[in-house]
Amino acid sequence: MFREMRRKKQLLSDEDTRAVLSRGTNGVLACHGDEGYPYAVPVSYVYYNDKIYYHSAKSGHKVDSITKNPKVSFAVVDEDTIVSEEYTTYFRSVIAFGKARIVEGDEWYEGFKALVDKYSGNLPEEVNIKEIQGCKTSHIIAIDVEHITGKEAIEYVRAKNTK
Repeated sequence: MFREMRRKKQLLSDEDTRAVLSRGTNGVLACHGDEGYPYAVPVSYVYYNDKIYYHSAKSGHKVDSITKNPKVSFAVVDEDTIVSEEYTTYFRSVIAFGKARIVEGDEWYEGFKALVDKYSGNLPEEVNIKEIQGCKTSHIIAIDVEHITGKEAIEYVRAKNTK
């Protein structure tokens, strides 16, 4: 169903792929937009329980798009270093495919808490919980990941192999 990556030597391991998703702070959500146009939007997210969670207003382009068609892709760039003399970049990135859905109940709370924990720094737990319990204006959306791949520059692969 999903294409195999063409440059298999550059494929990240599952562990490294999930590590990129875990440490990333923003990604680009791509979905089916209005009038047949693709819609890609950067979002803050958390990778938690093998799902990608992000928050959204209760109305707008993101919610309309996933309601019409839940199939999405989500890309995260972990590293992108310009190497001028080679006219390229040394990169590491991940792309995930899955279906997005608005979550409710316990999953809403857990997804929201994972987001707040990731982005709240060292704020006290009670402050975070109060923030979550007081928020009634946001959806929490989960992407149920169906396929995921990570890729890195061949130069990183070569460097690993020489160690």
